[in-house]
Amino acid sequence: MLTAPATDFWRVTHYGFIRDNGHFLPQTVTGDFGAEVEVCGAYREQYDQAGLMLRVSAEVWLKCGVEFVDGRQHLSVVVTHGQSDWSVLPLATVPHSFRLQLARRGNTLDVRTALSDDRQAHGPFQMLRLGWLPLPETVQVGVMCASPDGQGFEVVFRGFRVTAGPPRP
Repeated sequence: MLTAPATDFWRVTHYGFIRDNGHFLPQTVTGDFGAEVEVCGAYREQYDQAGLMLRVSAEVWLKCGVEFVDGRQHLSVVVTHGQSDWSVLPLATVPHSFRLQLARRGNTLDVRTALSDDRQAHGPFQMLRLGWLPLPETVQVGVMCASPDGQGFEVVFRGFRVTAGPPRP
């Protein structure tokens, strides 16, 4: 995918604006599930981002992945319930790609990631965030990407899959 400029998902917190025009390729899922994807992006501009999203509405969603912030890649999770919160973890090195897992168990969302090394082999999955959202039985889940400040960037998603019941940690 090539992201369009001025695209994002964000609600109110700190910046005071609402953006709900990022790229999202959803699949409808009922009940507990696990979703997984490999992501490889040519991040270059502030806030370029790509990963997975779970969405109920414009006011209730989670996005997770890698985001380019202050000149480097960060693991990033945003949980939105009326307003967005944001957690980031700077990466010491630039991975060739990364894998994401998102598991739903009731109203609990478990986000895990595995980074690739210079041989392009992925390490073990590690928990990035455990979060809560009020979720109906049926939600949407899929890949997402956006370029809030930049002119767009290229991102490749590989092996997206959704399975019934969450993966085991």
